Amino acid sequence: MGRSRGGLTSKIHALVDAEGRPVTLRLTGGQIADCTEADALTDDLGEGDILLADKGYDTNAIRAKAAERKAWANIPPKASRKGSFSFSRWVYRQRNLVERFFNKIKQFRGIATRYDKRPENYLAAVKLVAARIWCQSL
Repeated sequence: MGRSRGGLTSKIHALVDAEGRPVTLRLTGGQIADCTEADALTDDLGEGDILLADKGYDTNAIRAKAAERKAWANIPPKASRKGSFSFSRWVYRQRNLVERFFNKIKQFRGIATRYDKRPENYLAAVKLVAARIWCQSL
């Protein structure tokens, strides 16, 4: 757990497949930048995959890692970004799969209210809900 202006907080970082099922889950403190977790999340990227992420993940390192794995990073550029990158708004609409995944896990009160105080227990609860999502989709 991390400390921010709002108190003790945490963030869930998720990599989901084309069906909205979780592939990789990470938990960090609330004050940690999103882009720092991208390295661990993108280990499962394959050739021809499309990486959809929000502006918080717009860094040269993430784009380089996606290119190294022969994947396409469709990330909207930050307002302060110098230079231009290929970005498709139409493809970016599919990013709602990630938001829908978060909506599904927040349907469980223990996850939504962060009932577990220890980070290990909270991540275990998130993974348990993720396993349920996988089972329901089969």
